[in-house]
Order: sequence, then structure tokens, then C-alpha cells
Amino acid sequence: MAECAPDAFAMANRTETPMNVVAVIQHTSGEYLGLMEDHLEGRRIRFQYFRPFAGGRKLPAKDIPADALVLLGGGPWGSAGTRDLPTLAEEVELARVMLEQGTPVIGIGLGAQILAIAAGGSSEPAEFAFECRKAERLEAGALNGFLPETFNQVIYMRDRPVLPEDARILARDETGAPAVFQVGNNAYGFLGNPGIKLGMVEDLIMEFEEVPDGAADKLDQLRALQTDIEDELVPIMTGLVQCTALMSSPKAASRAAENLDKPVI
Repeated sequence: MAECAPDAFAMANRTETPMNVVAVIQHTSGEYLGLMEDHLEGRRIRFQYFRPFAGGRKLPAKDIPADALVLLGGGPWGSAGTRDLPTLAEEVELARVMLEQGTPVIGIGLGAQILAIAAGGSSEPAEFAFECRKAERLEAGALNGFLPETFNQVIYMRDRPVLPEDARILARDETGAPAVFQVGNNAYGFLGNPGIKLGMVEDLIMEFEEVPDGAADKLDQLRALQTDIEDELVPIMTGLVQCTALMSSPKAASRAAENLDKPVI
């Protein structure tokens, strides 16, 4: 996992060309942006991880000048009452504020549940599962037309999002679940991490005592899918960056560095 400097926001306006910065909330040591990191770095988009599980419950401040907020998956953590994420309420409120401000929000796995709740939906209980599924695009124009017609999605998650009425389902998986959905103009939920790596799931299995049934067989499936997932991520990231305007009007660059030293609530 790449480490974006702790002062990523302060440094955003200290280059010849100001850079966009994404605030990323990480819920476990094992899951991070994965393959998505290379696509952001290749476009000169910086990212800053926040790790509330590491102590102090540190989260981005509601007024942080982020060009987008990414809420990652949570392994066995959920949002529907069985094993809720300790910072669930704070993150729902943060996502709600970001949506109200018009800041792009990208929710992945548990993060998609948080996004759904913040946007007026909810979540429902579901068994902790590790599954490799095929998804099919429903709208030709999804992600500016860059969402593949079919693609793989790897689920490592407890509970499921219940979408708000005004959400657009962009793709469904083979079980009928909304694999990718859109809320408003620039917020997107993914049931699985589109940048997942085999090592991420292996680390999640090592990190927690609770492991989904059939994990060993699913790891073999994921190993065989890794190249396809890498290829599918190329258009997904192209569309996602376009739809979230992550290469224009950096917010952090418009703020003086001395005002950016308050990244926690």
C-alpha cells in the first residue's frame, strides 16, 4: 500500500500545478485502495488515508478541503446491528455533510452501506460473505459510458445497503444485487472493491478471527480473476475520475497551508 504523506492536503498547493486530494477512510489494515492507487497517482491525484481503527477514532474534519471522500470496506464490520463499525454514526454524518456540500463520495463494501444510509436509505442484515460474482451494466451511459458491460466484483462484506428511492442502479450482479449505484450527481457505491488484490483478502483473513465460509476456495477463484480485474479497472477509473471531476479545481490548493492542520473530529 502506498503511503500518501501525512501533509497531503498542505502539500497539494506547493507544486507547480496544484493537485487534487482524496480523503480515504480505511476500516481495516487489510483493505485499502489497492489497484486504484496506481490510477490516482498516474493522474497526479493525491490521497490521504484516515485510520480510525488505529486509535483515537480519527476521521476527516467535516470542512476538510477534500476533492472526494472514499469510504472503504470493513471486513467483518457491518452496519445493520450484528457487528456494527465503531465509528458508524460519525461516518454516516460525515458522508451526509459531504453529499450536502456536493463533494463526491465513493463507497466501497461497507462504505457503500454508509453512503446509502447517509443518502436516505438504510442497510439490512446479511451473513458475512466472500464471493466472486459477475456483474452486468444496466445503463450504457454509466460512468460516462466507461463502466464495462460485464465485469467481476469480489464481495468481502457483512450486511448489504438498502438504496434510497432516488438512487440509480448502474449494474447488478448475478444474484440481482445492485453491484454499482449512483446517488445524486457524483456519489457512487460499489459492493466490491474494484481495485481488489489477492493479498488484500489474504491480509483480511489474517487480521480477524472471523472468516467467511469457503474462503480457501474463493481465494483460488480470485487468484484466477486478478488479471481480468486489473483490465476492468482501467475504464472504471477513467469514468469515475471524469464523473467526480477529480482532475479539475483542486480544493486544497485554494486553502492556505496553515489552515489545513485540523484534519480530525
